[in-house]
Amino acid sequence: MQFQQIQQAFIAHIKDPEHQSAPVGIEDRRMAIYRELVFNNVEGFIASAFPVLKSLYKDADWQALVRQFFIQYQCSSPYFLHIAEHFLHYLQQDYVATVQDPAFMLELAHYEWAELYLATKQLPKPETLLTPEQVTLVPLYLSSLAMVLAYPYAVHQICADYQPDAAGEIQYYLLYRNAADDVKFVLINQLTAALLQTLQQSAGSTLATLVQQLLPLLPQLSAQQLMQGATALLQDFAAKGVLVSFQAEQNSLP
Repeated sequence: MQFQQIQQAFIAHIKDPEHQSAPVGIEDRRMAIYRELVFNNVEGFIASAFPVLKSLYKDADWQALVRQFFIQYQCSSPYFLHIAEHFLHYLQQDYVATVQDPAFMLELAHYEWAELYLATKQLPKPETLLTPEQVTLVPLYLSSLAMVLAYPYAVHQICADYQPDAAGEIQYYLLYRNAADDVKFVLINQLTAALLQTLQQSAGSTLATLVQQLLPLLPQLSAQQLMQGATALLQDFAAKGVLVSFQAEQNSLP
């Protein structure tokens, strides 16, 4: 047997020891060490990235879920952060849910991944934060360390004692990393989400421009009412470190 064949058989057995035989000539005691080490490392990475999701499963069911991912999904990177992202993609694209899985599994998994993503994201250079007083004066840009999210579940409340059975009213979130590198969230309403999404799509807009863009969507509000509300909201977000000054090169950030 050629080396590549031995290597492929070794990997196949590590991933799925119940259905794939170990390469001939390798002592099972040694294979067991590799089997446990590799799987436990992957499971540990996933458990660290999705602690709330894991807490909702019985140990055997969680191990089965991770094992299924381990067998079926072709990870292209060994890095912890990439494994977490691969696991999320697996749940979203390839996994077939079972009765053991909560109805909100995908939404909770995405929210936990987003927290990890923002906690570990590195920028090529620091962003220049705006003061609340600058909001009405300069072009605006939503920090690259902020995300606007929406789910039909209150994902921030989910725990062993709160597990909704069905989707409900859409919950909107502003998730961001502050100056102390702590990831925080703010529950926002649909209007605030629309304001922030408009800012994301029109980076570098002034407050006045944002208000003009939102007016056709909110005919129940006058321009003055919308300006007052948007000013107060964005000044609060600037104080939280969510708004930064616009720089053209930021458009190229991944």
